[in-house]
Amino acid sequence: MNIHEYQAKALLAKYGVAVPEGGIAYTGQEAVGVAERLGGPVWVVKAQIHAGGRGKGGGVKLTRTLDGVRQKADAILGMNLVTHQTGPQGQTVRALLIAAGAEIAKEYYVGITLDRGKSMDVIMASTEGGVEIETVAEETPEKIIKVWIDPTIGMRPYQARQIAFGLGFEGTALKQAIRFITALYKAYVQSDASLAEINPLVLTEQGNVIAVDAKITLDDNALFRHKDLAELRDLHEEDPLEVEADEHDLNYIKLDGNVGCMVNGAGLAMASMDLIKLAGGEPANFLDVGGGASAETVEAGFRIILKDPNVKAILVNIFGGIVRCDRVARGVVEAARNVDINVPLIVRLQGTNAEEGRHILQQSGVELETAILFKEAADKVTQALAN
Repeated sequence: MNIHEYQAKALLAKYGVAVPEGGIAYTGQEAVGVAERLGGPVWVVKAQIHAGGRGKGGGVKLTRTLDGVRQKADAILGMNLVTHQTGPQGQTVRALLIAAGAEIAKEYYVGITLDRGKSMDVIMASTEGGVEIETVAEETPEKIIKVWIDPTIGMRPYQARQIAFGLGFEGTALKQAIRFITALYKAYVQSDASLAEINPLVLTEQGNVIAVDAKITLDDNALFRHKDLAELRDLHEEDPLEVEADEHDLNYIKLDGNVGCMVNGAGLAMASMDLIKLAGGEPANFLDVGGGASAETVEAGFRIILKDPNVKAILVNIFGGIVRCDRVARGVVEAARNVDINVPLIVRLQGTNAEEGRHILQQSGVELETAILFKEAADKVTQALAN
């Protein structure tokens, strides 16, 4: 789950991570009030959306006057902010972070995430702050410091020192950087985050080390342990179809293709999308209906898939392990009668009672095609797209 910058900074501050003072505002008047409370001489007006590249898109502005705070706040609030991460559709700005400006001497990058290949968290740091880490990795990979943390013992003090030394900190700033990195890792672990990214981490002209920007991504699977963090979810920032799917306990991710996929099990879903691509199609979504695949979940899945105007065909690919294929078939038939499925529908059932399930589908009167083999199903989808 993504959270806003102002929420991330508030979370980090609880663990002792140094962040600039700031406040949230939803109107120009509120923005001025926050600026007055902070005092000058410089304020930063920052759009709050779940995307990077806000500055390039016009969503981050500096000002030295209260009138400037109001003007820039009024200009940014309500704008459709387009960045490289929002896509061309952009995202509506509903809130602003008003933060105290910092006199920047040097910018750095520090991020923590899980290295799945090593099964360890990795702290990445670079002197190239303010630049996307992917760009640094591609163009100047030697400028990235990486330190892996053994999960059985956690981060050791020498590792924080290794990163701080590697970034070139000295004197008092070195001590601050070590404290900063230690606190950041503690926040990352104790909040069950999957990403904690500070870009840029700043050394100010006064010699202070602070996070002028922060991105935190929380692990959805751990939110049951963090009811307070779950409340930070902003549904306005999420795809409406993904929100609707979540309400029906469906795992749905919208993609850019034209073949709607309804599958049970994440592994089978990934394999189905791969085969669709190999057959010449493009998956329009990832949709895992889970082990139950009842008539209600199947119907909800059809409704969500068909709300995507790019979908030109649907593939239902179910393996009957826990759930019987005949039960799934009845669910598909019932759902198809309740939903106007106006695109070709291909259904592949394998596993427990698969033959009975195919018989139910073929005798249902519902307009669909059945398939037995995996490749056969994918080929029928692409043939339907070509007609």
